[in-house]
Amino acid sequence: MRTIPRPKSLTELVSEALRDWIISGDLDLGSQLSEARIASELQVSRTPVREAINRLEMEGLLVVEPQRGSFVFSLEPKELAKLCDARLCLESAALSSAIASNAEKLAERLKHCVEEMAAAREKGDVPGYLKLDSEFHQILLDESDNRFLNDAYQAIAQKMSALRNRLGRHPDHMAKSFREHIEICKAVADKDVEKALAILTAHIGQNEGSYWKVATSEPT
Repeated sequence: MRTIPRPKSLTELVSEALRDWIISGDLDLGSQLSEARIASELQVSRTPVREAINRLEMEGLLVVEPQRGSFVFSLEPKELAKLCDARLCLESAALSSAIASNAEKLAERLKHCVEEMAAAREKGDVPGYLKLDSEFHQILLDESDNRFLNDAYQAIAQKMSALRNRLGRHPDHMAKSFREHIEICKAVADKDVEKALAILTAHIGQNEGSYWKVATSEPT
């Protein structure tokens, strides 16, 4: 039986716009939202804007403070370090499970993603590369054969994407990141779980991983 596509509601459209502004970096972390300005820019009433704000608060991308207003999420260094730890736990479990379930399919999907990342780097398409970076890590969850891991990951995935778009643009980081994606892909193809996990830890672990170490440093 065929289903008829349902047109998106104004709340869904406004939610998508706000989510994209936050993840892409158009809205600064911790910045306050203006319902009137958003409604004017998107040419809608304030009602779908308020509903979208409530939805994104549930997703963790916005913080609503009574008597003060709505703000884009922000993280203190210690909170960001904990987020890194949670990410490493989930991705490590997913990677191990995905290799055990179907290493060949995982390797194929990762290889295709790395090829697209190489093309984005060649074109100088930084936003495109960072989007593919997010997709690479999502593939680990998709192929883990564990929907509970994936459900847990979605609770932090959008925050990770927002942070990646702000912290991952440095050319040195991107070069290191790309090399590590290639190395993870090769370890998966070789079904070397221990090596793949070691590279993943070096890639995203807060004590060793690339830009997270800088981002979670306490000011001196």
